Amino acid sequence: MILVHELGHFLTARLFNTTVNEFAIGMGPKLISKRSKKSGILYSVRAFPIGGFVSMAGEDEESDDVNSLNRKPVWQRMVITVAGAAMNLIIGFILMTVVVITSTSIGGTTILRFAEDNALSEQSGLMIGDEIVKVGDTRVHIASELAYEIMRNGVEPLDITVRRDGEIVEIKDVQFPTIIEQGIQFGMTDFIVLAEEKTVGNVIEQSFYRSISTVKMIWQSLIDLITGRYGLEQMSGPVGITAVVSEVAKSSFTDYLYLVVVITINLGIFNLLPLPALDGGRLIFQIIELIRRRPVKPEFEGYVHFVGIVLLMLLMVVITFKDVMNLFG
Repeated sequence: MILVHELGHFLTARLFNTTVNEFAIGMGPKLISKRSKKSGILYSVRAFPIGGFVSMAGEDEESDDVNSLNRKPVWQRMVITVAGAAMNLIIGFILMTVVVITSTSIGGTTILRFAEDNALSEQSGLMIGDEIVKVGDTRVHIASELAYEIMRNGVEPLDITVRRDGEIVEIKDVQFPTIIEQGIQFGMTDFIVLAEEKTVGNVIEQSFYRSISTVKMIWQSLIDLITGRYGLEQMSGPVGITAVVSEVAKSSFTDYLYLVVVITINLGIFNLLPLPALDGGRLIFQIIELIRRRPVKPEFEGYVHFVGIVLLMLLMVVITFKDVMNLFG
């Protein structure tokens, strides 16, 4: 996933004839490296698998190189900056299509049956055969969207809009059962939806809406982290993610691939956050330059990114320590 991300930066830099000094996977000391005789670019694999980078001339300093990054038009630098995240999102969407194709069934939003007699949502007014159109004010198209909206918001009664016998009906204050995981309360669907036979059309539809739903889930999770719904204990770094991936890999290929999709899209979105040292932070400075028609002093921008990378590394150390303690917990 890191390789795909850095490849986005690398390919667009080469497209615009920008001088690339090094293409690295991993951080820290070099384990393996080779310099291209033709381009002079150093390709390396580094010791710590927590990131990677494409080092370009004039990236954080002034350069006399005629092809340095700082001499390129701002729109080209913006393309190079967002290309890494864009590659993650594109690959994530492609892999989501594979997830849908390899799934045993495709779920719609029509209630086939309830999980048990006198289910809470059935008592609240839902019926077998109802096609759920909206959860609250949110339009839902597929089963995963429906499950996510209930999971996130179903801790309180929800207004559910359904298509019943060809008519649109709104059912007020529908209740769902809840569970508590890691101190966080979530809603649960208490019905089974109708499976659909795979066709080219619904595979494309499912792939599109599942991708958009995953982007929305990640974005809302970041907001929940900022607003305090989730705390540090719900965050994971490379160690925690490896443990989860290992566990999911024992389940099924489809579940494993879906987790890869989530992490890939998450990597793309996280890198576009307007934080120093991330691609989104660099993009903010480029937008400011576009508006002002002159760049921010490289020394000031470099200082801001340096502070940002230090803070991110400190956060990673804290999260990694928590993950290691959880492994022994």
